[in-house]
Amino acid sequence: MQNQIRPYIEKTQAPRLTLSLASTPEEIREVQRLRYQVFVESGNLSALSNAERLDQDAFDGFCDHLIVRDTDTLKVVGTYRLLSPDGARRAGSLYAEGEFDLSRLRHLKDRMVEAGRACIHPDFRGGSVLMLLWSGLADYMHRQRCTYLIGCASMSLHDGGHNAAAVFASLREKHMAPAEYRVTPHLPFPIHELASSQKPLVPPLIKGYLRSGAVICGEPAWDPDFESADIFLLLTLSKLDARYARHYAVE
Repeated sequence: MQNQIRPYIEKTQAPRLTLSLASTPEEIREVQRLRYQVFVESGNLSALSNAERLDQDAFDGFCDHLIVRDTDTLKVVGTYRLLSPDGARRAGSLYAEGEFDLSRLRHLKDRMVEAGRACIHPDFRGGSVLMLLWSGLADYMHRQRCTYLIGCASMSLHDGGHNAAAVFASLREKHMAPAEYRVTPHLPFPIHELASSQKPLVPPLIKGYLRSGAVICGEPAWDPDFESADIFLLLTLSKLDARYARHYAVE
């Protein structure tokens, strides 16, 4: 799948960054090492620690992996995992189907790309890496001839889940999807049992989705492995294109 995305060099920021798709097993291991560093080590998820120091699961082999590299060090500093309709058929399901009942979206499956495992190195979170990943998403969807981007976005439960409850309470009225696009969590996160009156701290990835016009498709699921509450988001390609165009029009 290495030819399924246009290589792109971001020249407006220092250090310079390159965007591509992983094309070798070693590049996928580089992605998995970065994910392990960010999700497991930085997230203190000791239950997921392993001697290889890789974050990996059964879906990795069916997915394409966007990579952003620092051209000075050649280190992978950002990644996004993409599951095409063909990849989902070969995998037997979408990753999100392990957390949500997606029955109402069944008619969209042949036009959906699932994005997940978004990950940026802590030293590169100024915005350029994320925008390159967004541009890669848009390009990938065009090449796959897909209209919809879906994915689960996580909220940490390290505070007992109170911020997750506050975030969902603050977003649900303005950003909820119409009923025909709603999904149901298999293991609901008990948001109604937690105080949601505190000021919410919305994770950057969720902010990026919502600013692009994504909608929240239901109440969050509880992911005990990653100690997170996950919300399911749906975004159309036309809105993703518009976000990408707005950003690079001023570069």
